[in-house]
Amino acid sequence: MTFSMTGFAALEQPIDNATLILELRAVNSRYLDLHFKLDENLRSLEPTIRELIGAYLSRGKIECKVNLIQRAQANQATQLDETLMQQLAAMQIKAQAYFPQSRELSIADILRWPGVVLNENSANENLADDVKKLVSQGLQELNASRVREGEKLKALVLDRLAQIEALVAKVKPLLPALTKEYQTKLENKLQDTLKTIDQERVAQELVLFAQRIDVDEELTRLTAHISEVKRILNSDAPAGKRLDFLMQELNREANTLGSKSVSVQTTQVSMELKVLIEQMREQIQNIE
Repeated sequence: MTFSMTGFAALEQPIDNATLILELRAVNSRYLDLHFKLDENLRSLEPTIRELIGAYLSRGKIECKVNLIQRAQANQATQLDETLMQQLAAMQIKAQAYFPQSRELSIADILRWPGVVLNENSANENLADDVKKLVSQGLQELNASRVREGEKLKALVLDRLAQIEALVAKVKPLLPALTKEYQTKLENKLQDTLKTIDQERVAQELVLFAQRIDVDEELTRLTAHISEVKRILNSDAPAGKRLDFLMQELNREANTLGSKSVSVQTTQVSMELKVLIEQMREQIQNIE
């Protein structure tokens, strides 16, 4: 199964007197690069969430947002953390000793300070389990999104591979004709120069020419690389890095084919091969 490194998932989960909101975004990256934006009450769960993501994903830049929205209730007593307010008052006195021109904290500033306002039921004993469950569900949804995108990338790569196979099949029949054409040109040239044709000299020249334009090895390797790309695309293991390496090898064979070209036809095929390989390489950058 082919996984794209691009995906998105968003989920909400009601819990006691609150709602958990999760967003997961994934884009391509050479390594697993995790970024977290967690609610103040959930920061202690970052190692747990990091471990969960690492179990699902091996590459990609992942942004994980988790918010905890408290739901106020008519019968729910609202309290203030007096110890925290005392600490804020003491810090304000010390700070103003250094910055006498600064304004004092307003009531609104104090009430917005994280942890000052307490709800009687704000502590959720099962909060960690709820977050783990929600993140696991989000990762499953993210992976489903990555699979859908991966199948599109796989189809595109397979289409380019089919075009490359067609070009390889087009080149092979050209080689005997190119040798025959060169033989005719060589005989005409020798006839004009020497007025007689030295068949031994012609045979030697043909052997050298055949060696110079022999691309059978390159075509064989192209075919082998194409088969390997297909095999990797159909496997369940992470494929991106191996596919990227194979794109380099395919490009190497296409360049060699171009350097040995002695006709416009084979030069055009070499150029078309390199264009198709580059198109595949661009898409493979998004495969895990």
